[in-house]
Amino acid sequence: MTQPDYDPGPQVAHAGTIDLGTPDLERSLWFFRDLLGMEVVEQVDGVAYLRGYQELVHHSLVLTQQDEARVNSYGFRVKRRQDVELFNKQFEDQGMKTVELSSGQEAGRGEAVRFLVPGSEHPFELYYDIDKPLADESIRSKMPSNSSRRRGLGVRRLDHINLQTSPATVNQAESWLRTELGFRRREFARLPQAPDIMLASWLSVTSQVHDLAIGVSAEGQNAQFHHVAFNVENFHDVLTAADEIRDLDIAYGHGPGKHGIGQAMYLYVHDPGSGHRIELYSGGYHIFDPDWQALEWKLPELEYGQTWYGDVLDVGPGGAFLSTSPSAGLVR
Repeated sequence: MTQPDYDPGPQVAHAGTIDLGTPDLERSLWFFRDLLGMEVVEQVDGVAYLRGYQELVHHSLVLTQQDEARVNSYGFRVKRRQDVELFNKQFEDQGMKTVELSSGQEAGRGEAVRFLVPGSEHPFELYYDIDKPLADESIRSKMPSNSSRRRGLGVRRLDHINLQTSPATVNQAESWLRTELGFRRREFARLPQAPDIMLASWLSVTSQVHDLAIGVSAEGQNAQFHHVAFNVENFHDVLTAADEIRDLDIAYGHGPGKHGIGQAMYLYVHDPGSGHRIELYSGGYHIFDPDWQALEWKLPELEYGQTWYGDVLDVGPGGAFLSTSPSAGLVR
């Protein structure tokens, strides 16, 4: 029986953008544009807007020149134009503070609503309208599904975002993301020494294992950024990136290796202009089952979840892989 009047309510479509503050914009541009091969769509007043070669929208990455290396916003596109307003009303009804952002306040993007995730205090922005400009003819691809020709190390698109917050707030934030924004828990782990607390949760609104992950901050701080992942086409691309980056003056993180969680190959490096952790990410599996049951990783198998093979991630006390960057507040 059809139900023409059925309205599913506001929904998030996918992880869309991230605004990384960088003390050295030119160095960050060299990294993302010249090395990773992202296209600079627009640059004005110390802000650059970039996209991967398979992104038709205006941008997925914003680089903002500023004194502090912090994340200014995490952007998520919603499924319908009216969902921006509907989410805003939903948040206001819950007593949350929001900031309405006008069209064009972020170049190429329409109206948006900004808020802090309850508990974790990460600054999210929800939007729908975004321009889809053609690339300059000098780099335009003959393939209509590509915005430009593949260049550099071949970043295709933003893949996912990884956040951290305090042990006291991680359960609240993870639950809110699921109940209010519609993220589905795909895989997860609990703190072995405190099993009532979520160690990490991998969440998605698409068929990916995660569009967003949230876990515990080793330093017990809220609003922490761990990494943003950019997708490359295949495992060989990750190995090529590892080979080339090793020869450059770039802080080499971890990898190449393969995660058990999500089953994708990874390479972690750091943007030399800001120090933010960047993951080059390829492969992984997709979930199509509507009745998917979240998979829990427990000791001793949890170590395979972090690294199935390759460079073991140092997640012990004081481990470098646990370092994070701060995020902005409600007002940038």
